[in-house]
Amino acid sequence: MFGRSCACLLALSFLIWLPVPVHSQSDRVDPGRDFELPLLSPLPLQPRAPDPGPPRSRLKWLAPHGTFGVPQLARAAGTIFSGTVTAITRHPAKSSQSVETVAVTFHVEQSIRGVIPGEDLTISQWIGLWSSGQRYRVGERVLLFLYPRSKLGLTSCVGGEMGCFAIDPRGRVLLSARHLSAFRTDPILGGKSRVRLSDFAWAVRRASEEESVP
Repeated sequence: MFGRSCACLLALSFLIWLPVPVHSQSDRVDPGRDFELPLLSPLPLQPRAPDPGPPRSRLKWLAPHGTFGVPQLARAAGTIFSGTVTAITRHPAKSSQSVETVAVTFHVEQSIRGVIPGEDLTISQWIGLWSSGQRYRVGERVLLFLYPRSKLGLTSCVGGEMGCFAIDPRGRVLLSARHLSAFRTDPILGGKSRVRLSDFAWAVRRASEEESVP
């Protein structure tokens, strides 16, 4: 009996000291397993908000696409008048920082904005515009919408040829094909190829007054 007890104790001791495999740990570190960052599920795409467009305060200044009528001409112009070309003088560049210009003098007949009737007005224009076709002849009668003078004292017609109108010997403003297309919906100028100067001035003042109304 004593022998059986000893055998049982030896067997029990053997089981206690026998290494038990541990499944939750390992002596060998697997970097791929232990340091792998968990995969993140992609964030759901948020629908883009529609473009709100220009602020409401600017909407009244935007004309429909492709239009350029009397309100746009009047708004951009610093000087509007009719007159006769009396002199044209070319001025070469005086230094490396100046530009070559052409000085054109007009005898003002009717003033709509920025000048005095009867005065002689001289404007300076960049020679490049003159070379590209924005030019005048002595004795020519025109009605002009001119931009405000730049820091160099230069100006030009608003919208190029859109801001320049010929006047016939009877004092009527002549509208080109581009003018007819641009002014077709104007209540005063629409559909007319020749307009009395007084009617044209009225159309400009009317458009300016409408622009000033909020």
